Amino acid sequence: MIKTVKDVQLKGKRIVMRVDFNVPMKDGKVQDDTRIVAAIPTIKYVMEQGAASLVLMSHLGDPKKDMKKAKEKAEKDGKAFDEAKYIAGKHRMAPVAAYLAEKLGKPVVFAGEDSCFGKKAFVEGQPAGTIVMLENTRFHKEETSDDAAERDKLAKELATYGEVFVNDAFGTAHRDHASTASIAKFLPVSVGGFLMEKEVKYLEPMVVNPPKPMVAIIGGAKVSSKIAVLESLLRNASALVIGGGMAYTFLKAQGHTVGKSLVEDDQLDTAKRILAAAAKAKVEIVLPLDHVCSETFDAAAAAKAVDGLDIADGLMGMDVGPKTLAKYKAVLATAKSVVWNGPVGVFEFDNFAKGTGEVAKMVAEATGRGAMTVVGGGDSVAAVNKFGLADKMSHVSTGGGASLELLEGKQLPGIEVCRA
Repeated sequence: MIKTVKDVQLKGKRIVMRVDFNVPMKDGKVQDDTRIVAAIPTIKYVMEQGAASLVLMSHLGDPKKDMKKAKEKAEKDGKAFDEAKYIAGKHRMAPVAAYLAEKLGKPVVFAGEDSCFGKKAFVEGQPAGTIVMLENTRFHKEETSDDAAERDKLAKELATYGEVFVNDAFGTAHRDHASTASIAKFLPVSVGGFLMEKEVKYLEPMVVNPPKPMVAIIGGAKVSSKIAVLESLLRNASALVIGGGMAYTFLKAQGHTVGKSLVEDDQLDTAKRILAAAAKAKVEIVLPLDHVCSETFDAAAAAKAVDGLDIADGLMGMDVGPKTLAKYKAVLATAKSVVWNGPVGVFEFDNFAKGTGEVAKMVAEATGRGAMTVVGGGDSVAAVNKFGLADKMSHVSTGGGASLELLEGKQLPGIEVCRA
């Protein structure tokens, strides 16, 4: 586990805290406050303990990269592009500070648009108990630099704003950046916040020592993006459910016809290797037994049931059929823990959403029976939210890439600095 804010003395201390306030913005207005709300328990706790000050730091998109893309799109569409307006509307932290203040019911002082450097006197000049928000850390090239010495320049400066470093930004825990990991080198105490603690509490056991039997449901489009997580979960799973677009690569590797379904031909050998490893480890691999197909990849495409493993030419797999769902139910019936990463069909299209919706219900039912259930990965999270079942899971992860890397068994820089 990790050390948390509850393990250290905070009274009278200056705290510098990394949060993940990388929220969608439009014209300087917050469009989705999920990540902001997730950090509030730690922020409140720190202040309730009598911290002298709390300096919050976060990124908000990547100003340079994102603006380049937006500018290219505007030029392509023949539209004028106002750089200052774009940056103000998408990447400035001032509106986020104001939004947080509203949520907390107390002021959050914005440290200014000029820089994250040189704010020590500003922070120390605030009244006791002040919350300060720094500007977007990614306005500085040092934040994400591949050169550790460059990152340290910003990290060392950020470290002067506090005596205790709190990392509650799980969504960026896999990034070795100045404000997520390097800063810990320059402060005597580094701990996790409550969000970080919860993510580690639920995700880490799935890789290290889950309640057994453990069932892993891994979906999504491509095998290539999930190789490491499949191999990692094979060590502890009793069954590995493979769904979504990646299932067709496995079916083709077994010699089945898959029609126009999404297939990564360069990953057929990988699929065979994973199937062989599962057989050796006596882990059941569950692939689709029947399908819901269409002729085109389109929300309005007609759904065509295929009652069998093989898909004819001219059709593409878009979702799983009733036989497959019955098999999923049987496999999940005895599970003591379930990890779900990736949908089993194109759930964004209503005609092909049934499979993923049923999986969400089954995982919720497993939670009700006492199983530990963890949903990780952007699309799976979107799915449980779409079907209104997020509160029926033991844990729904807030980090896409971070969740995946933790399930792959990797050490995440932002977590490692908080280790006891």
